[in-house]
Amino acid sequence: MGGPLDESVALRRLIRRARAVLLDFDGPVTDLFGDEPTAPVADEIKDVVRGIWGDLDRDVEECDDSHGILRHLRNMFDRPAATPRDPRALSEAEAIVTRHEYTAVKRAEPAPGAVELVEALAGIGLRLVIVSNNSDGPVREFLENNGLQSRFEAVVGRDPYELRHMKPDPYPVHRALAILDLPAAQTLLIGDQLTDLRAARAAGTAFLGHTPSAEGARQMGNQGAQAVVRTHAPLIAAARSLTATPVN
Repeated sequence: MGGPLDESVALRRLIRRARAVLLDFDGPVTDLFGDEPTAPVADEIKDVVRGIWGDLDRDVEECDDSHGILRHLRNMFDRPAATPRDPRALSEAEAIVTRHEYTAVKRAEPAPGAVELVEALAGIGLRLVIVSNNSDGPVREFLENNGLQSRFEAVVGRDPYELRHMKPDPYPVHRALAILDLPAAQTLLIGDQLTDLRAARAAGTAFLGHTPSAEGARQMGNQGAQAVVRTHAPLIAAARSLTATPVN
């Protein structure tokens, strides 16, 4: 990682190459559940699905993440079974996660610098889309609650009918590119997880990591992130420095 000047140059270069920015929601825009673990959500899902499918596979039982368990359940559904598994369990599980997301957005606050970042990026003509593993309804509610809905052309959230297509699958990124009618090379994805990075790489977009974790930043750098920031401040500064010369 270079010094502040090197970082500023790299960030301005990334912005100049982009016509649109795809923003992950939970992390860069808000810390949706705060410090609360999502294990209780996963446990609630397990209780409901056991009532439909009976015993759960080990990977499902051991998962304590609200999004991870949706992937594991979809994988379990696809595995051979003595009798076909009822797909109702998948829709019930997804609905539980969505309900908890709607509850969380009512008290969620914008991440530090998130509003300023959105305004700075929109201010230089960049088109903005949310690309999230969260359900799109709660995301839209959050944007409306914080006066940000007009800044985003679209929200691409979790597909409730195809849980395999959450990031790191590039499907939601491809959906965003289709909405924007832009090639991947002209877009930048900002995310806080390796799943975001892998989705960006698979889709062919540039990737900017946003994580306060030194280890997370190291991993993102090693796996191909064009740049990684610990806060939004340097990216806001880079965007504002380009105000006089819009990127579009």
